[in-house]
Amino acid sequence: MKKSILKNKSYDFAIQIVKTYKLISSDRKEYTLSKQLLRSGTSIGANIREAEFAQSNKDFINKMSIALKESNETEYWLSLLKDTDYIKVSTYNTLSDLNMELIKMLVSTINTMKSKL
Repeated sequence: MKKSILKNKSYDFAIQIVKTYKLISSDRKEYTLSKQLLRSGTSIGANIREAEFAQSNKDFINKMSIALKESNETEYWLSLLKDTDYIKVSTYNTLSDLNMELIKMLVSTINTMKSKL
């Protein structure tokens, strides 16, 4: 159940990231930072999806750990875009809150799986 919630939340987060990317690149004409946000923000869910078909528990942990790293990187790009006025503080707060929720879920999932090894 938890993995399904994580999968759904990461997909919904990716949609918000894509919408934010479209806004930044079209309205603000910023392409480099927003592309990094797009890459890392959508990679979270992609790695979670890959973990569904992991070949072993270690592979599962590895995929989830990559998703966690991408989530952490996404937080960096969100902060940078906020601090350089490419996104509003309210947009940052919304996306950061969603991202932090993903981070907590990923950490919990990884720790649970590690305890089973």
